[in-house]
Amino acid sequence: MSAQEGIAMSGIHLTAEEQLQLEQTLRETHDAHQYKRTLAILEYSRGRPIKEVAQSLGVTRQSIHNWVVKLQQQGTSQALVDGARPGRPRQADARVETLLQSLMMVSPGRCGYEATYWTTPLLQDQVRRSLGIDCCTMTLRRCLHRMGYRWKRPRYVLAPDPQKAEKKEAHQTYAGQAQTTQRYPDRRRD
Repeated sequence: MSAQEGIAMSGIHLTAEEQLQLEQTLRETHDAHQYKRTLAILEYSRGRPIKEVAQSLGVTRQSIHNWVVKLQQQGTSQALVDGARPGRPRQADARVETLLQSLMMVSPGRCGYEATYWTTPLLQDQVRRSLGIDCCTMTLRRCLHRMGYRWKRPRYVLAPDPQKAEKKEAHQTYAGQAQTTQRYPDRRRD
């Protein structure tokens, strides 16, 4: 009989100290994964069937068995913490951030684009031209966000009207004339 079969048949027996440690972890953790793992082990140790615990937490029975084995091997609730995962390396390195910083100081027109504001597709194209690095627009947005930039839609502002003073004067003259015209008395039938 394997160790996991023994666990499945006999459950897990925690000492009072282990129980307190897990309950404290449950109260103090901010990590949802660690919370779920700790809760699963506590429920299982209280005699609740593993199938029921797995269904209530939305995990497999095998996951709970793995967590129990890991806890028994390491003997501490820290065994239930997610390990660091390397993930995919960043495409936007320091060179991209430096280039973005310098691009944000100039208009796209100075780089040969017929635009007045930088957009992520324009920045993406310029990064590709300058560094030969293909970054997606979301990567560039995250990079700009880390640098303190926030994206806002540009507002269109009309150029000042060169004839504004003349129009204003004409309007005031017309308004003055309207007040001086005689009004006809109201002719109502009584």
